[in-house]
Amino acid sequence: MSIKLVAVDIDGTLLNSKREVTPEVYTAIQDAKKAGIKVVIATGRPIAGVTDLLEKLNLKDQGDYVITFNGALVQDTATGEDLIKETLTYDDYLDIELLSRKLGVHMHAISKEGIYTANRDIGKYTVHEASLVNMPVYYRTPEEMVGKEIVKIMMIDEPEVLDTAIAQLPASLYEHYTVVKSRPFYLEIMNKKVSKGTAIIHLAEKLGLSRDETMAIGDEENDRAMLEAVGSPVVMENGIPELKKMAKYITKSNDNSGVAYAIKKWVLN
Repeated sequence: MSIKLVAVDIDGTLLNSKREVTPEVYTAIQDAKKAGIKVVIATGRPIAGVTDLLEKLNLKDQGDYVITFNGALVQDTATGEDLIKETLTYDDYLDIELLSRKLGVHMHAISKEGIYTANRDIGKYTVHEASLVNMPVYYRTPEEMVGKEIVKIMMIDEPEVLDTAIAQLPASLYEHYTVVKSRPFYLEIMNKKVSKGTAIIHLAEKLGLSRDETMAIGDEENDRAMLEAVGSPVVMENGIPELKKMAKYITKSNDNSGVAYAIKKWVLN
């Protein structure tokens, strides 16, 4: 059965190490779209962090979709309509903010409007994230977060600091939330219902597609759920070893247009 939906991660997958879309990747995505294949960006970034990319790749037409916040938000890119939206409560925020302070790790929360941190000394990875996803940063005390629609919370810090904190996380955190490490300095915490995999399953159902008609391409631990959800999981050559064990295919690295190689070899061919 032919592939009719391809979900593609951004960092380490779609973009090369210079954060660019290579001409080969651009052409492959346009060829897939012309062939009637849905190419869906699936990322941990908020929607503001992918808008320019969607425009560049011509993925904002009628019938185009995007998965953001690691699956917490699925939108029709032409209309901006939310197909799926799973958020966190204010009590969730308070619990995780208190835990981050106890563990001595920086933290911020993200809504569709911006990034909020209670860290008076704003962490450099909060600044990095804001720059990466084109969102403003706001300093807000926990009391000032009442009423904010929080989609994702991130513990962010130097890798060694973050790893020390992760080792001390209570089992209850994993029981109540989806927790994924997306980069050495990022730990993402979302509604328990959320994953890229769940988002892809729901989107495929909406489009009337079977599992065998779906493919996902990724490189990091936060891509695991979507790779497990599809019929054809593809892992980048630069992907982590644990993911390569579950791949149906290993494509070239992001610096060698691995997304283009996968689409041409296993989708369009």
